[in-house]
Amino acid sequence: MNPILKAALWMIGAVASFSTMAVAGREISLDHDTFEIMLYRSLVGIVIVVSVLSLTRRWGEINTHRIGLHTVRNLAHFTGQNLWFFAVGVIPLAQVFALEFTVPLWVLVMSPIFLGEMITRVRAWAALLGFFGILILTQPFSEPLTPGVIAAAGAAIGFAGSAVFTRRLTRTESLGAILFYLTTMQAVFGLITAGIDGDIALPSSTSALWLVIIGCAGLFAHFCLTSALALAPATLVMPIDFARLPLIAAVGWLLYAEPLKASVVIGAAIILTANWINLRAGLREAR
Repeated sequence: MNPILKAALWMIGAVASFSTMAVAGREISLDHDTFEIMLYRSLVGIVIVVSVLSLTRRWGEINTHRIGLHTVRNLAHFTGQNLWFFAVGVIPLAQVFALEFTVPLWVLVMSPIFLGEMITRVRAWAALLGFFGILILTQPFSEPLTPGVIAAAGAAIGFAGSAVFTRRLTRTESLGAILFYLTTMQAVFGLITAGIDGDIALPSSTSALWLVIIGCAGLFAHFCLTSALALAPATLVMPIDFARLPLIAAVGWLLYAEPLKASVVIGAAIILTANWINLRAGLREAR
């Protein structure tokens, strides 16, 4: 199978996983703060990653050769993820995802600097078209800025940095090593930030299930995302994530009675068109 198509399939898994995590995060936003959610999510991830590394006898892949880059990557992601979990609890899910989807634009800016990847004219126009669709869909600046909106916008920058540095790590590091440092480093970050006030809320019987779902969905999302980035350039992979927006708009409408307006349908159509243009360009380049 063409590697571009494989990357697209991995991104479909990431889209489904991130959407699941958003719903779970909304459900426990009143029980745990964002630092506690990140702590428990990372602990679930550690159990899974350590189990897989042990069963497959791949501990030899773990080394400290790129520890600095792992640290930068995980700091970017930890910051973005905390802002994201805060945003999903206070503003409509479609608006969170719309603002998060400025990530491809930030990736386009960062990739030439950190990855040396070329920005083709077609990819740049596809990303801009997708962003235009997002603006139509959510109209994010039609109301005064709120902390939730600012947090979602900040999360996008953190996620873009994480994606760019993940792509760079895939050049020398295995998937197992990337996920090991993802879970362990972010567990440490979560423990420090959640415990700085001396009060870490323990999960209830209800929230524990949602936290496990967040941990599993988050880890699988990163497995899919990292696999995709190992197969194709970040500037091609990340815009596929636009497909998450119409999906989460439907979820918000069904589960939380968040309005599904005509602008959502129009914006989603433009976003999917942008994805199609971007994928077609990538397939032509891969021939």
